[in-house]
Amino acid sequence: MPESIPQPVLFLWQIERRFTDAERTIDVLRQADLAIWPGQTVALIAPSGTGKSTLLQIAGLLEKPDAGEVYVGGRPTLSLDDDGRTAMRRDEIGFVYQSHRLLPEFTALENVMMPQLIGGLARDEAAQRAREILGFLGLGERLEHRPSELSGGEQQRVAIARAVANRPRILLADEPTGNLDPKTSARVFDTLLALTRVSRLAAVVATHNLELASRMDRRVTLRDGVVVELD
Repeated sequence: MPESIPQPVLFLWQIERRFTDAERTIDVLRQADLAIWPGQTVALIAPSGTGKSTLLQIAGLLEKPDAGEVYVGGRPTLSLDDDGRTAMRRDEIGFVYQSHRLLPEFTALENVMMPQLIGGLARDEAAQRAREILGFLGLGERLEHRPSELSGGEQQRVAIARAVANRPRILLADEPTGNLDPKTSARVFDTLLALTRVSRLAAVVATHNLELASRMDRRVTLRDGVVVELD
């Protein structure tokens, strides 16, 4: 990263990603740059098939680019080994997907405790933190409910709580309200934005919902594999 640039919490620099099949090579990302600052919310708006999910996967250290670098807190990550990348994801990055991906046999409280326990936190402390997050998201009365006993919006709020349970600095969300009706989408989005403001969490949210995107600090899109700022 050039020394003259202050360090954002997440910086994708000159990212390239291409896929090759039997007949051709497709350049999905071409020297894509994206810098995100603490507490900043960024909407990623682009048609399906343009590379939104690929960009998020690379930002979340789940996929390696063909060229470029991913900096998290100013630290380059692509040279990390598998254990280092896993630790970085666990400690610095939270994920929310279109499908909640909650563990069906566990309660809401247990689902939010799980990443904390994996990270080595004591059970009592993990439970207390999980109660606090779920309470902030309006789920204080649903702690002992399993996913099948929760509404779609409640499931997604639990998923958001689980994503931030380890107090990451970055939240990546791929169409987190895509399976919800408009009213529920707005409610879930409200809780997500409130959480980022309170915690100074940086968030990148891929969404097709232009109304929700308009409420975020920045809006970007992908054009020919390049990240472009929108007005």
